[in-house]
Amino acid sequence: MAKKTGNRTIGVLTSGGDCAGLNAVIRGIVHRATLGYGWEVIGIKNGTFGMMQRPIGCQHLSINDVNTNVLRQAGTILGTINYGNPFAY
Repeated sequence: MAKKTGNRTIGVLTSGGDCAGLNAVIRGIVHRATLGYGWEVIGIKNGTFGMMQRPIGCQHLSINDVNTNVLRQAGTILGTINYGNPFAY
């Protein structure tokens, strides 16, 4: 088990369209960050579009949010976007 390092928060964003395994990756990030390091995880909804919204489109992700049911869901639980130009803002 990794060393607990205090109050930290990380964000997870999926962008560029759906692909197989994104929910498994999100689940792995939440488990490692939460259980391994004691960090809080924020999921950014709808890729870069969610980052550009004000307030930012996000949700807190906990172990309960990423149970084994998400592994059977298609796409990504956070949503994604594969169009638009975030550098135009």
